[in-house]
Amino acid sequence: MTGYAPIAESAKTNSNRSMTNDGASRLLSLHDTLDALYRRYNRRELIKPDPLQFVYRYSDPADMEIAGFLAAVLAYGRVGQIEKSLDRLLGKMGKSPAAFVRRFDKNGRKELQDFRHRFNTGDDISDLCELLKKVLEDSGSLEQYFLRGYRAGDANIIGALSDFCNWLLQRHARDNNGLVGRGLKYLISDPAGGSAAKRLNLFLRWMVRDDNIDTGLWKSVDKAGLLVPMDAHMSRISRVLNLHNRKNISIKTAVEVTSGFAEIEPADPVKYDFALCRVGMVSGCDNWRELRKAVNGE
Repeated sequence: MTGYAPIAESAKTNSNRSMTNDGASRLLSLHDTLDALYRRYNRRELIKPDPLQFVYRYSDPADMEIAGFLAAVLAYGRVGQIEKSLDRLLGKMGKSPAAFVRRFDKNGRKELQDFRHRFNTGDDISDLCELLKKVLEDSGSLEQYFLRGYRAGDANIIGALSDFCNWLLQRHARDNNGLVGRGLKYLISDPAGGSAAKRLNLFLRWMVRDDNIDTGLWKSVDKAGLLVPMDAHMSRISRVLNLHNRKNISIKTAVEVTSGFAEIEPADPVKYDFALCRVGMVSGCDNWRELRKAVNGE
C-alpha cells in the first residue's frame, strides 16, 4: 500500500500551527452548536437535493452501492443538473442498477450513448459500467474490492482510497491496450495526485457512516478514518471555523480540516458534513450568522 502517514502528520502539524490556542478552544466550545446543527439538519426528509437521495430509491444493498458510486462520481456542477443527470442515468438502468452493470454489454453501451453530464459522455459512463462489471465479477462488491487495500490501523483512508483508484484504472487499462480516457480518470480521481477526491470521499461517507442520512452499508471500514469531502462550500465553512487558511482545495486541506473535526469527534470526524453543507442552502436558513457568532464567542 502507498504510504501516506507523512502527509497526514504534516497536515496535522500545519493545522496545529494555523490555529491559535484560543482558536482551538473556540473550536472545542462549538461541540454543542455543531450537535444542534446535526440534530436540526441530519434528517432524511431534508436529503433532497443531495445526490444521496438517489441511493434510497433502492432497498437492495447491491443496488444502493452501485447507485451510490454513480451518484457520487457525477456529483459535480450545478445541483439541478446533477439531479437531472442522475435521474436520467438511473432511469436507463431500470429497476436494478447492479443487474444492469452485471449484464453490461454492447446493448448497454448503446443505451447510454446519448447520455451526457457536463463534460462526461455516455462513453465515459459505459467505460465505468464495464469496469464496475469486472469489479463485481472479481470481488462481488465494491466494498470487497476496496478492502483489498484497507488497513484498520492506518491514520486515515487516503492510502486505501488511492489503491482503490489505482487498481480500478489499472484494471481498465489492462483490457484496453493500456489506455484510460480522460473522462474515466476524472470520474475516478486519485488523491495521490493531490486532489481532494471530494466525490469519492463523499461516496465513502455514504457507505461507511450509519445514521438518518448515511447508509452504513459497509461494515468493515472504520468511520474514524474517513476524510471530509472538501469542496468550495465546505472550504468556506471550515475557514469560518478556523480549521484552515489554505488558498487551494487539496487532499492536504481535507486532512487538515478533518483533523480539526477529530478534536471534537475523534471516532466520527465527518459526522457534521451533511449538516454543515446544509447551512445557507436550506430555504429560510440563517445559520451562517449563528455559526459565525458561535465561532467568535458572541
